[in-house]
Amino acid sequence: MSTLPRTPEGAAGNRRGALTGHPGGTGMGQRDDITWHRRLVQWFLLLALWPLGAAAATQAYIAHDASYLPLAPQTTYLHDAGGAATVEDAKRLLAEGRFAPLPDGDASFGFQTGAFWFRVNVVNGNPREQRWLLVQQYALSDRIDVYARYPDGHMVHHAGGDTFPFEQRSIRYRHPNFWLDLPSGQPVELLVRVQSQSSMQVPLFLYTPAAFAELSRDGQLGIGIYYGILLALFFYNLVLWLVLRDGSYFWYLFHITAFGLVLFTLNGLGFEYLWPHSTWLADKSVPLSVCLAQIGMQQFSRTFLDLNTRWRLGDRISKAIIAFFVLLGIAATQLPYHVATPIASAAVFPSIVWIAVITLMVVRTGYRPAKVFLLAWAMFLLGTGIFVALAFGLLPKTFLTEYGVQIGSALEMLLLSVALGYRYAALRNENERIVRDAKNLLEEQIVVRTGELRQAMSELQTAHHRLRESSRLDGLTDLYNRTHFREAFEHLLSQSRNSRRPISLLMIDLDHFKRINDTYGHLVGDDCLRCTSNTLAETLRPYGALLARFGGEEFIAALPGMGLGEASVVAEELRQALRTAPCRSGELEIAVSASIGVHCVDLEARDSLESALQVADQALYAAKAEGRDCVRTL
Repeated sequence: MSTLPRTPEGAAGNRRGALTGHPGGTGMGQRDDITWHRRLVQWFLLLALWPLGAAAATQAYIAHDASYLPLAPQTTYLHDAGGAATVEDAKRLLAEGRFAPLPDGDASFGFQTGAFWFRVNVVNGNPREQRWLLVQQYALSDRIDVYARYPDGHMVHHAGGDTFPFEQRSIRYRHPNFWLDLPSGQPVELLVRVQSQSSMQVPLFLYTPAAFAELSRDGQLGIGIYYGILLALFFYNLVLWLVLRDGSYFWYLFHITAFGLVLFTLNGLGFEYLWPHSTWLADKSVPLSVCLAQIGMQQFSRTFLDLNTRWRLGDRISKAIIAFFVLLGIAATQLPYHVATPIASAAVFPSIVWIAVITLMVVRTGYRPAKVFLLAWAMFLLGTGIFVALAFGLLPKTFLTEYGVQIGSALEMLLLSVALGYRYAALRNENERIVRDAKNLLEEQIVVRTGELRQAMSELQTAHHRLRESSRLDGLTDLYNRTHFREAFEHLLSQSRNSRRPISLLMIDLDHFKRINDTYGHLVGDDCLRCTSNTLAETLRPYGALLARFGGEEFIAALPGMGLGEASVVAEELRQALRTAPCRSGELEIAVSASIGVHCVDLEARDSLESALQVADQALYAAKAEGRDCVRTL
């Protein structure tokens, strides 16, 4: 490939060298397949269409055998801080010489407001390739507008980026891309507008379809190797966690997963495979995944280093950092991307530096696994530091800076896996020593402890039995309480359905009981309830009834095996027994009567207890409404 000079003074000479193959050219070499006549036509076309102004003196020339071309060396740019300039405004500013060459040929500007315009003239000297793919090799740009102006004056516009669904891209690829028609020998002016709340990185490349296929193949291979390492480490340590139940392994898995998601997002793979139709997630996934990764890192460091026992102050600071990232992650769902992402990115470096600090402090205590941990973290610290510096435009975009975080994190996770194994071995040895030291003492104490345990278990069983009985009984009447009645009735109801035998309910309410309390006092009323419960129990015992105090002066009884008629007879017997057996309290004899509602449960209707109680209660209210001291059914 070749370039034309940036200054008008050297343009003619270098163009001449490029076209003729003279030493003054830029290294394209002799183009034997193009005739002198064709070269002369190209020269005149270039001269006639050459834009005026200093910014117009750059051309990107595609050699006749070239298959790709980086555009940065020939690209000029303009920062539109307000982001309001149109393509016509950009052309006017270009004519005024307001576009400047990229600083050192690097299109990384960090986090910036507004929009950036990039301009480059492309001349396709490869007659075999008329269709080229323009690739913006940074996955997180929000919106990219590409304007291609041809020599006949017509302009073609393409739009892409994270604010468009993934399926709208020219090729399904993690980096934004656009198909361009570049006629052979004709200059095509490219104006590219990029506006993004993410880091402003705009490395533009042109590829032939074949070259792009090689690029994507090689890129996918590298990414596949990286994630293959992560998956292998994930499943290996997942098995260890399931077997050992060591919290460090769990947080290591969390760390691997969260950091893998960070890189999945930064590489554009999340938008390609996980949320291709969600532009909201394409924005929010960056700060959210960064926060999750930092939470996992800090928590893993705390558990691995046993920070709670080795350095309590450091442990509290680590918890505060975790709380910060939790709050930032929650806030990131509401904050604009250009606010949340720089904060999250900037917080990464001090977070991992703090992990290095606590590791050094633990190393000083003599904890050997911390040394391997420190070496692993040094790799990650270096890779993440490069990533943060690149995001803020402090380092140029090279292979090392672009993939430094992957290299560093892969080494870190491999070493952390080794450190976990080393830590487990150290803990196992320490446990064996403790077991040996405690074995003799344990054997001496085991007989005494066993006797104490048996005594305690006996007492516990007795107390449990008493507690169980007391929880089932009403404290005043010694009848079953309402809760136990519900549980027992469900069992009786199930038996009745299985045996096809009826079961009935009696809802019993003492008449005018409030008058007894008001006249004689609540203590006398309690004596009446105890006396009444005894009468009920004695009367219903021959029928195998389940009797309980339902609440206040209400009682409930279940009569298994009885239909409505039989249950009504028993209810009448019960009513008369209450009438003929007045309650005694001291010197007092108090007559007590009751209203009774009877209901036979419909087994075919699959009545629940609640519905059965409701019908029995309605029958009870019918008895009260008809003068009390009677039995009624519905």
